[in-house]
Amino acid sequence: MRKVIKGNHAVSYGVKLSRVKVISAYPITPQTTIVEELSELCASGQLAAKFIKVESEHSAMAAVVGSASAGVRSFTATSSHGLLLMHEVLHWAAGARLPIVLTNVNRAVGPGWNIWADQTDSLAQRDTGWIQIYAESNQEVLDNVILAFGLAEKVSLPVMLTYDAFFLSHTSEIVDIPDIEQVDAFLPPEQPDFKIDVADPIMFGGMISPEYYFEQRYVMHKDSLSVLDLYPRICDDFNSVFKRQYDLVEEYRTDQAELIVVTAGTITSTARIAVDRLRKEGKPVGLMKLRLFRPVPSDRWRAVLGRAAKVVVIDRNLSAGSGGVFASEVQAALYPLEKRPLILTFVAGLGGRDVTPEDIRGIVYRALDCDDTTGRPFFWGLKH
Repeated sequence: MRKVIKGNHAVSYGVKLSRVKVISAYPITPQTTIVEELSELCASGQLAAKFIKVESEHSAMAAVVGSASAGVRSFTATSSHGLLLMHEVLHWAAGARLPIVLTNVNRAVGPGWNIWADQTDSLAQRDTGWIQIYAESNQEVLDNVILAFGLAEKVSLPVMLTYDAFFLSHTSEIVDIPDIEQVDAFLPPEQPDFKIDVADPIMFGGMISPEYYFEQRYVMHKDSLSVLDLYPRICDDFNSVFKRQYDLVEEYRTDQAELIVVTAGTITSTARIAVDRLRKEGKPVGLMKLRLFRPVPSDRWRAVLGRAAKVVVIDRNLSAGSGGVFASEVQAALYPLEKRPLILTFVAGLGGRDVTPEDIRGIVYRALDCDDTTGRPFFWGLKH
């Protein structure tokens, strides 16, 4: 079935198709219409799930920690300060190895209050142990939900799906909605190795002494890294069923590219237009879209970006006192290369400010003429 739907409703369809059994809901703009649609699907009987209305985002995550511990496929959604309020329980969900899927609609963090797109909220959670996947389109948003449950349940780690506020959440696009029979074939019912069961009592979340805590964290880290091999295989399986291919990254016109632009989210769509125009102007420019961010696919980034003379990272986020978060991760990943490209970092689009093809064209021309090796970020479109 093909429909014109908003990004938030694409999430709701993905949750329905994944046969989620527990949904916890606390509204926050611009995420609210995800759980509104899910509440209607539950009330109408189209989705046989327990819909839990909670008093805060902290409780929303705590509720699905409980349901996931009982071996039930669980989902929640949030944005911005709601995600920040979940921070404590995000650590718990990852450490407890629970395959929860959370959708975060990327929104700026206050003050001042701003409800528009900014990836700082999810990137501030990058050390919690959650797998993170960034989306560019409403189709990718829906597909990511199904992929995320398949991935989470194989590796026993939670997955955070992110996409830009309003650019996708409240914008309608054509989306192919698969048949439930196809999704059932790809995503079988969850069968966890360990769960709360009165017939087989075990303890969860007990005290761990220093003799074991280090090992427990190492195993979590090692299993997170296994995603770098597992996720492409799951994407291949997904493609065999749904005829849509995903991967750790997405390359666009990187062959013989002397400068590669790195983006995540909806800026990628704009960057493709800019790359095409720059190619017509004779500039050897390509594009690499970041999809999977935690764990970091360092080897893949090196394989793509190591071929270029210059790399331009455009961040719609800011780690104050440092710069763009993706830029710092790219710099760290490429550091072991014997011959490293010059990495130039640009912060743009904070708080939902538009980033146009002309902006990206200007960024590229600035980068082509720049030999700054300090690593300091350029703030593009800053009002003085």
